[in-house]
Amino acid sequence: MKCLLQTISFILLFSCAQAQFADSLDIRVGTQGMVATADYQPLWLVSNRFGTISDRKSDLSSYIRIRNRHVLGQGENFQLRYGLSLYNNNRFGDVLLQEGYIKAAFKKLELRAGRYEEIIGEMDKDLSSGSLGLSGNAMPVPKISIALTDYVDIPFTNGWVQFKGQFGHGWMGKRQYIRNAFLHEKTIYLRIGKNRLKLFGGLQHYAVWGGNRKDLPNIKADFSDYLNVVFAKEADDGTVISDEILPNRPGDHRGVLEGGIDWENDNMHLRLFNQTPFETGQGIDLRNIDRLLGIVYTNKKENAILQKLTGEFIYTKQMNDFFHIQYRESYYNNGIYLTGWEYQDRIAGTPLFINRQRGSKYFESIRPFDWDAPKDSISGKGWNILNNRVTGLHLGAMYNIGLSLAGKTFLTWTKNHGTYHNGLFDPARTQWYTLQQVSYRTPVNGLSLTGSVGLDWGEISDNTGFMLGVQWQFSGARP
Repeated sequence: MKCLLQTISFILLFSCAQAQFADSLDIRVGTQGMVATADYQPLWLVSNRFGTISDRKSDLSSYIRIRNRHVLGQGENFQLRYGLSLYNNNRFGDVLLQEGYIKAAFKKLELRAGRYEEIIGEMDKDLSSGSLGLSGNAMPVPKISIALTDYVDIPFTNGWVQFKGQFGHGWMGKRQYIRNAFLHEKTIYLRIGKNRLKLFGGLQHYAVWGGNRKDLPNIKADFSDYLNVVFAKEADDGTVISDEILPNRPGDHRGVLEGGIDWENDNMHLRLFNQTPFETGQGIDLRNIDRLLGIVYTNKKENAILQKLTGEFIYTKQMNDFFHIQYRESYYNNGIYLTGWEYQDRIAGTPLFINRQRGSKYFESIRPFDWDAPKDSISGKGWNILNNRVTGLHLGAMYNIGLSLAGKTFLTWTKNHGTYHNGLFDPARTQWYTLQQVSYRTPVNGLSLTGSVGLDWGEISDNTGFMLGVQWQFSGARP
């Protein structure tokens, strides 16, 4: 990946230096200052921002984001996209390569490589509390993938049946209990209908596999082991240490079953969606009532005040209680890959769950695990995801205030039950998370200001935070 990122950086610098290549060049330079009453930020000031905001009392986050697109040949069929995003956080102490990617596309088929922002799921990308699959809460995982980025017709269906999906391979890095593990991900979605009413459904599958650490038996990672991961086949990957234990599926698997309905006319678009999470095959069961259920209203009228409105209900308290407790799943946790569904200290799925890194801000008794410590100081000390049994309601809205102001509002209520083995949430703790954001497009071309207030209160955290940002956007000739 190091060579890949160096190549991407060279292409970016070369393109910026050549005027004839700047046909869709977009450069954004900005900085964001934040301060909170607690030693950490309110949830919606730090979450679902692709890991770009440090979770501390005060900080200044500066950045430069560069993107470009080339149309190759006649028409729009062949395109080349690439981008680079650099952030400076932790009081000028950290420089983050948050994005560095290249994408080559033919129509809707795209080959992608590098670290790039991505949210997977059919909920609204702007206003959702977060996908139960990949939410955009953590830093992007470096990967290569091939994807149909939008629905395409299945032959001989006259446009009534369409599909999209992707297949990818990523690298989880060293900040994990099992170092240098791989990420396998794939999705497949079908859609029926081509007029106002459409039905859709799909599957997301994620697996962290391979990798090793010195104080554990060697984990197999050959091509045959990779195929076992891809097809979720039971096999011994080297982690089975007793003949009395049946082989499990190699790696740490999880997924989402998703379905919904779209209805639209010339003025509006309505979407009803449902995500049902599972960790193993036992979660693919009609008795599984855990879900993220939501409805999204999009106003298609030009210059309308209300742009979008989203309402969501999350329920993950059941956790397959139709099985004996020793066999139940624990969402985002795993007995071998103890880091769970986390990347660079941030949960990769819904930020309404709480990991040890965030939990250490709330509870004095909690400390994040040191993944470089001996296994005896980590294994058997509890899960990394402390709270994954949640009931909650979430509301989000985007709107315009006159010609120059735009607003976004979040209001989230949760009741948190921890895990089946966590006394911190017994009895359950209620919590509110809110966000109010206003953006101002100044008369100066490309210059905008954004102010945000986050307010959290309840039985987990009482915290107020403020964020003020300025951004200057430079665009090429093509929009």
